[in-house]
Amino acid sequence: MVSKILSAALVGLSSQIIEVEVSATKGLRTFSIVGLPDKAIEESKERVSAAINNINLKPPHHQALKVLVNLAPADLKKIGTFYDLPIALGYLLASEQTQFNPQGKLIIGELSLDGTLRPIRGSLPFALLAQREKLNEIILPKENAAEAAIVNLDKNSKHKIKVVGVKNLKETLRYLEHRENIEGFQLDDNWATKYSPNFEVELGWIKGQEHAKRALEISAAGAHNLFMQGPPGAGKTLLAKSIISILPKLSFEESLELTKIYSISGLLPKNTPFLRKRPFRAPHHTSSEASLIGGGNPPRPGEITLSHRGVLFLDEFPEFHRDVLESLRQPVEEGKITISRARYSFTFPARFTLIAAANPSPSGYDDLGGYSASPAQVAMYKRKLSGPLMDRIDIFCNVPAVKYQQLISPEKNEQTKKTREKIKIARDIQQERFSRDYKEGNSKRKILCNSEMNIPQVEKYCKLTGKSQNLLKKYVDAKKLSARGYHRVLKLARTIADLDQREEISFQDVGEALMYRLRDEELAF
Repeated sequence: MVSKILSAALVGLSSQIIEVEVSATKGLRTFSIVGLPDKAIEESKERVSAAINNINLKPPHHQALKVLVNLAPADLKKIGTFYDLPIALGYLLASEQTQFNPQGKLIIGELSLDGTLRPIRGSLPFALLAQREKLNEIILPKENAAEAAIVNLDKNSKHKIKVVGVKNLKETLRYLEHRENIEGFQLDDNWATKYSPNFEVELGWIKGQEHAKRALEISAAGAHNLFMQGPPGAGKTLLAKSIISILPKLSFEESLELTKIYSISGLLPKNTPFLRKRPFRAPHHTSSEASLIGGGNPPRPGEITLSHRGVLFLDEFPEFHRDVLESLRQPVEEGKITISRARYSFTFPARFTLIAAANPSPSGYDDLGGYSASPAQVAMYKRKLSGPLMDRIDIFCNVPAVKYQQLISPEKNEQTKKTREKIKIARDIQQERFSRDYKEGNSKRKILCNSEMNIPQVEKYCKLTGKSQNLLKKYVDAKKLSARGYHRVLKLARTIADLDQREEISFQDVGEALMYRLRDEELAF
């Protein structure tokens, strides 16, 4: 007899239906799995046999049966332990030890030797697949039910699925045979608002550095890339960490996208099935190119994808390997990264805000610090960062050492809240503007921030007065601004105007944008 169970495979950041076909015929006692399984799937034979034996049913090695499991389509490499439960159920159906209707059900789960189900990664993509394929329900480990149930909160989707969380193989059989009723797991509509993220560092905790805080505010409002330079201990790292406290909350669509990325990567925090805080990733400067942009076989998301809709902070920026930094140029510009291999190509989202920090010299201090480096050392330090890479930075900010009087000044407890509210208003203005553009068909993709504008949108929304145009003409003709730099200044000026809730971009907005964009003599880079 042949049985067929629907399961799924992870393919990049999406998932695909896998048909688990099981044939059990009389003959020489064998148990084979075909369809390009990896080592973990091949070992499932032992887990499945032990689990079936421990619930007092007859496993394959106790019967004179030739058992063949086919994972279709056969040309797709199957990876992971998701197929234990469907293989076990398929075998029990094929060997006529149970009877149930598997149609309309997506079944996924890893079995332990006693039949208990272990948590898996990728529950949300699997649930989205079931919803997209118009299946009736998804059966998966109980620990993953809350994550999978998020799909039913999507108001844009008309098709709802039943999310069935099960503890073990025996309970799964009782449910499928209609001997036990299990209610579908549901999250109430207000669940997402109940989770209040805690911030490691808040903007109001930082003493002094008002100029840098203003730069951080503009960066957060328009998702602009920021470069900070200053001596050790000036507060660059604290400033970078505090940006999460002033960024607006994730929308449902952003949370869904991020939760999917973290679920597939196996990085979803325990007891947090739904991400509500924007990611802040800070890889070490010894990180490889593959760990930063993604890679492996098959390719997996790197730090730039894990920073999607959040912040990628690169401390000790010049200490990163040059090839690693150069690999950032394309994703910083396009908001995505395409990783190609011989047999397949995956595109991962990478719409992040880059914040980089560096010291004035390899010694860590400038000439006044008492630890000055030689001109040759400083020149070599500068050469680690190429011109094309630095041209993709929107804001350059000097972070000087903090004075004693600033250190003992009282904390500005309300600064974080006020700045966050101001940034939220600016982001709302941008989203309304670009949503209207998208609905009218003037934009092919839906964007959220000023930094994502293309050239036609810059020309439409960043119109300048004659005085402002003359100022920019002066800098472009003097070759102090490239064509890319010119458009980035306009985007920056648009964000500054949005922060003040003004439709028109003033001369002062352009002047402030130029001040942050240009690298003066104090900035080594």
